[in-house]
Amino acid sequence: MRKIPQSELILDAEGRIYHLNLRPEDIAHTILTVGDPARVGRISQYFDQIDYEAEKREFVTHTGWYKGKRITVISTGIGPDNIDIAINELDALVNIDFKTRQVKEKHTVLNFIRVGTSGCLQPGIPVDSMLISAYGIGLDNLMTFYEYHPTLSEATLYDEWSRFQDYSGRLPVETYVVQANHQLFEALKQNMRRGITFTSPGFYGPQGRTLRATPRLKDETLQRIQHFSYQDLKITNFEMETSAIYGLSRLLGHHAVSCNAIIANRINGTFSKTPTQTVDRLILEVLERVIELDA
Repeated sequence: MRKIPQSELILDAEGRIYHLNLRPEDIAHTILTVGDPARVGRISQYFDQIDYEAEKREFVTHTGWYKGKRITVISTGIGPDNIDIAINELDALVNIDFKTRQVKEKHTVLNFIRVGTSGCLQPGIPVDSMLISAYGIGLDNLMTFYEYHPTLSEATLYDEWSRFQDYSGRLPVETYVVQANHQLFEALKQNMRRGITFTSPGFYGPQGRTLRATPRLKDETLQRIQHFSYQDLKITNFEMETSAIYGLSRLLGHHAVSCNAIIANRINGTFSKTPTQTVDRLILEVLERVIELDA
């Protein structure tokens, strides 16, 4: 069996993995991911108790208990590149023996639930809504670096999306499609709108925002995108982590779903007047659904 070299699996003197600064016993099997480090405390404030806290760079971790369920909350920072670090290292914590540096024979499945903010691409979805991502369409290139093979459903959506672009105009990047875990999606979908989510590698040009630099993704393209439909699902929102979380989780045998607080509507040009309250409402909704999970 392959022994993973020190240059690939980097541990400190106390046996903590390099970026996350965590040991295997420091995390639960249900993990809420957030972009903003400050949001970790906004979630863990509802815990009945906090057993462990860690912080390194943008990665802040709290592990504790909520109504009898052990939960970890971890901030990833913004973007799919940080997701590559977070998901791989969280997987290593449970599926690699740090003493032998070998992959364990028995695989542990983690539940990843993203709790994040997002901008809407459908005029009929108001700000302050909650939305769950049935699929992620990646505008980043993360999964091109892995041996990732789409499911039939993912390939079908990709083909329909490609045909739509043939007559509506193509995006300036090649895309990939990944699906939420069915079990988590069904468990979390209550009280949430459902849609297809664009995951972007940036906030401004990659999402068609114009300040001084001119983006290649134009307003008219965003207007056309709102008309795409697949199995009664529309492309509903932009954010910056979902497709990376879905792709790596599937590749590594974990479960993932993304829950979004809609705080902006890109088509209507509106922004929430109460974004903090909207995020808090999403947090509580997710926590109540998470305690019902088996794992």
